[in-house]
Amino acid sequence: MASICGCVALRARQNVTYIPVRFCKMMNDPMEHATGIEKRELLAKAAGNDNPFDMKVFKRGAGTKETPNLIPSAFDARIVGCICEEDQTYVQWMWLQKGTPKRCECGHWFKLIEKAAV
Repeated sequence: MASICGCVALRARQNVTYIPVRFCKMMNDPMEHATGIEKRELLAKAAGNDNPFDMKVFKRGAGTKETPNLIPSAFDARIVGCICEEDQTYVQWMWLQKGTPKRCECGHWFKLIEKAAV
């Protein structure tokens, strides 16, 4: 009787082990089932553009009136945030309009430049 129970338990253990492996399928490539903005992002990353929506932080340059910090945009206006001081705990937001440089409260200048839409 003990040997029969041992065989049944062994077979039960084997079935549990093999069932997930037998029915396991690999997940399709994310590019195949992505749609909309997600697909646009994946295509841009595959083409080598790791910043498809221009959301990365720009390091501020000198930012004088003669040489302002250039901010790319495919639109006529864009909202820009400036962290004026290194230990500041908030962001100073401002709207940039195409063609007109704008000065932040800290004294740095920003200018919107045209970027081709993707």
